[in-house]
Amino acid sequence: MGCLALNASFEPLTLVEPRRAIRLVLDRKAEILEVDERRRFRSERDEFPCPTVIRLVRYVHVPRRFRRQVTNTFLFARDDYTCQYCGRHRRQLRGRQFLTRDHIVPVSRGGANDWENVVTSCSPCNNRKASRTPEEAHMPLLTVPGEPNYVHLVWAVRRVTRAQAKYIEMFYGGEALRAIEGKRELA
Repeated sequence: MGCLALNASFEPLTLVEPRRAIRLVLDRKAEILEVDERRRFRSERDEFPCPTVIRLVRYVHVPRRFRRQVTNTFLFARDDYTCQYCGRHRRQLRGRQFLTRDHIVPVSRGGANDWENVVTSCSPCNNRKASRTPEEAHMPLLTVPGEPNYVHLVWAVRRVTRAQAKYIEMFYGGEALRAIEGKRELA
């Protein structure tokens, strides 16, 4: 399990390896806010509990607005690992069926590879739709695709503990936490 690194403003930044977190604390670049007492790090002279949440001492500027590239990991998370044509979740797929990326307007017909033109599709639906639009294939979409909220997207694909989740909620609000909890169970 990673350690949640917070900016000096308590903004959740990323998950780091616990050893990296200890190094930041020892270098006085971060302070420990939450620990896992069951796990400990030992050196020749010292012993430290394993940090689960640290906060940087100095503020790190993070660019606010940038577009997240469309990757299957983020696409599937945005669509809750569910086919946008038939509604089957990845747990319901059998045998050689799997989730794929489908272009609403096919690339062969000028469709772009952007958030508004791609959806999660199971392999049977993607094969059935082929190089047609959903209207031509008589396969209506369950949701209207769009660029996801960056906060929800990034934290939905990461595994966080309940202690770490409270800092995400504190900075981004309950809506972000509910979106994360809706995607999967917290550790």
